[in-house]
Amino acid sequence: GRSAPDAKQYANYKDLLADENVEAVVIATPSHQHKEIVQDALKAGKHVYCEAPLASTIEDAKAVAMAAHQHPKQYFQAGLQFRSDPQRDFLVDYVRTGAWGQTVSARSQWHKKTSWKRAAPTNEREKEINWRLDKNLSTGLIGEIGIHQLDAKSWFLGKRPQAITGIGSTVLWKDGRSEPDTVQINLEYEGGIHAGFDITLCNSFDTDYEMYYGTDAALMVRGSQAWMFKEADAPMLGWEVYAKKDTFFKEVGIYLVANATKLTTVTGSGEEDAKDNPYNDTPLYYALENFVHNAYVHQSGVEDFIAGFGDEDEEVLREYLVELEGSKKPAANYKHGYEANVIACKAHEAILGNKRIEIPSELFELA
Repeated sequence: GRSAPDAKQYANYKDLLADENVEAVVIATPSHQHKEIVQDALKAGKHVYCEAPLASTIEDAKAVAMAAHQHPKQYFQAGLQFRSDPQRDFLVDYVRTGAWGQTVSARSQWHKKTSWKRAAPTNEREKEINWRLDKNLSTGLIGEIGIHQLDAKSWFLGKRPQAITGIGSTVLWKDGRSEPDTVQINLEYEGGIHAGFDITLCNSFDTDYEMYYGTDAALMVRGSQAWMFKEADAPMLGWEVYAKKDTFFKEVGIYLVANATKLTTVTGSGEEDAKDNPYNDTPLYYALENFVHNAYVHQSGVEDFIAGFGDEDEEVLREYLVELEGSKKPAANYKHGYEANVIACKAHEAILGNKRIEIPSELFELA
């Protein structure tokens, strides 16, 4: 490709897996093709980064996750990019301190006016490359695009949804696709907490963001930046008096930046702060960077273990590798990937049926 013109190319992925010089692979094929490639890659001894969703069905996603579990010598990372984003990783720790008080609700959106359809020279090729528009091959907008924000909700709230209500319709792109171009869902969590999420290919206003509401504050996340909006009766934390603030219509938000002094930047406009923010790369950049680092740490650990204890007992190896987690950078594992896949598939089912679906807790279990 243009980004790596000297990279070796393969007509068949199995030839790549047979290459002993290849230590790790990134799987970014259509979702319904992930399972077989992941299984083959792990069997070939390759470390694997599999983009999210892991698969287009819950059954295939479970097969992917179980394959990762059954190959402890290989490092597996699910492509839930937000889990590697330094800003969000910092924010989750911050939220765990009780900064927003009791959780009330959440909502998010992804808006971009685009057909999501690619041109092709033949009808057959057009069908192949536009698999995302086929409800039998795709998890739709909610899974192929929304899975990252779906996972962020579970991560930030520390809960998995118990039920999902979905609706969807084709408003603009009436070209024979079986996937709606506009969808909305409502997720229900323990304790009466609800989270809304809407995605559309028909309008670009306000792009994408996430909002979390608590009894003491609200949290807004946009790209690599975040703001906290405190309630008037919220307890003082002390440092916010000196923090930089931005105005959003009638609201004042305290600017939050990972690892900055007093949890904030100190001066300048939002645009200036963004330039000074050391974490301005995309979540995908950090996810892939962390994958390379973690695969190296993992492989070194496996080699050290085998040199000292042999490779007969995989359970002891797993216990040994747990001790290395502190040396790895933030990333989504196969369990995170599977749980997010369950939510995405159930949301997709709810959208296509315009109905409410309950999610039994045992569906999230791999065993």
